[in-house]
Amino acid sequence: MKKTGELCKVDALGRIVIPVRLRRSMGLKTNDPLEVYTTEDAIVLKKYIPVCVFCGSEDELISYKSKYVCKSCAGELGK
Repeated sequence: MKKTGELCKVDALGRIVIPVRLRRSMGLKTNDPLEVYTTEDAIVLKKYIPVCVFCGSEDELISYKSKYVCKSCAGELGK
């Protein structure tokens, strides 16, 4: 993991502010979803990128009941 030299404090509601320099470098905009993971000694934030639940493709996704399916897999399901 790469150190950034940035320190963030947790507020009374458990929130942190991600510094603008880091948000810009990661291409994060207001209301972008983040995935949260934990390891033994770290909390990891990752920009959420939806993928097809069947093949993992990021292209031409259709949202269905909070899941994503690409057009190719949707066509296969329709057969």
